[in-house]
Amino acid sequence: MPEHPSAGGLTAAVPRQLPEPGPDPTAARAEMVARLEDEGALHPGPVRDALLRIPREILMPQGYARRTELDELPVQWQLLDWTVAAARAEYLEVLHCGESVLIQHDGEPILGRHAGVRRSGGTMTSMSSGMFMTAVVMEQLGLRPGLRVADVGTGAAVTCAIASHICGDRTVVSLDRDPYVTEAARHHLAALGLHPTLVTGDGEALWPALAPFDRISASYSLACVPEAWLEQLAPGGRALLHLTTGSPSWPGLAVISKDPAGQITGKFRPVRYGHRAGHGQDWIFLKKPLRDRIAAREGATLTHSRQTPPADTERGFWLALNFLNPGLVRDGSADHLVIGAPACGSWVAAHPADGGGWAVASVGPRDIWEEIQHTAALWQAAGSPGTYELRFGSDGQQRLHAACGRHTLAWTLPSASAPAATGKADR
Repeated sequence: MPEHPSAGGLTAAVPRQLPEPGPDPTAARAEMVARLEDEGALHPGPVRDALLRIPREILMPQGYARRTELDELPVQWQLLDWTVAAARAEYLEVLHCGESVLIQHDGEPILGRHAGVRRSGGTMTSMSSGMFMTAVVMEQLGLRPGLRVADVGTGAAVTCAIASHICGDRTVVSLDRDPYVTEAARHHLAALGLHPTLVTGDGEALWPALAPFDRISASYSLACVPEAWLEQLAPGGRALLHLTTGSPSWPGLAVISKDPAGQITGKFRPVRYGHRAGHGQDWIFLKKPLRDRIAAREGATLTHSRQTPPADTERGFWLALNFLNPGLVRDGSADHLVIGAPACGSWVAAHPADGGGWAVASVGPRDIWEEIQHTAALWQAAGSPGTYELRFGSDGQQRLHAACGRHTLAWTLPSASAPAATGKADR
């Protein structure tokens, strides 16, 4: 393995031909960090220090900006480039606004693209995660120098850069399925003086060559915890990942620990933001035609209900509803309760009625209002849990569980399996 500098300090390559005066990326980073602190996502410590020191314009020198309105099709994007003076002010905002930075369209090569190119239709296949979520997860990992870290889903390499800066790049491995993503990450991290191990391969299988890992995290959500993660987690280690049904509406974070004796335990709790579903998983959402039908109450049955759904703040309930009744999506833009099932076109819209109770409009074949009430009864009988125990059976089954007296609320996750590690490693 070739010798290379450690991550004791970041030495960023200076972009060529940056005219002065111009937008100040250092000030933009400081403003982003201050905003994350005000929102409660970030606190004084190594993650904050790393975010202040990592030049995002070096790590992500190009990214896409959307050029069409919401619901306008086909979607149009334009590639912004930090080294182009005319685009610099706009791209500085894209990099530091806290939202995802889109870096790859339809699996294209990332290096060598022409600035300003426009893309139409298709999908964005690689991006950085929103900074609120990134800051929360990276702080909860409890990173410190010398820890062995597996960063699953390299993407724009933001989390890999943070881990390398804090722990030292020799002990960090980052995995991504896309060789173009791996190639670009290697190039951009090297410009920061960071040389972690980068792997093109299946992140769910991790990388036995550098196992066991003290910390494991993923930049996408999964249906269950991969078996390889449990095997390659070091005693005393911690793994964090978002579990999903494919719905973005009610995200949950699993925290898995292995004690010094090798016993694995897990907790699952609702969170404000979650990663998108990963490779091979459906990602469901309410498209405009369905939202329009709901807004027009097209074909709806109107009823009055004395039953009240749990409040939005009872996020343990909504997490259970998501898993016990998969396929549901909430319209977060509505000023009242609106939930749809895109696969079959069912929906419910409800709001408090004058004089008490709830006014309910719904369309089948699924009775979503009844699903809410039935799940609420089970959840309340189990003690209205806010978090769930994640149990790992000897048969490979993974179950989420909460109980109060004789009443139990539990469900089984899809079977956990992971193929043998494949791909190639680069340092």
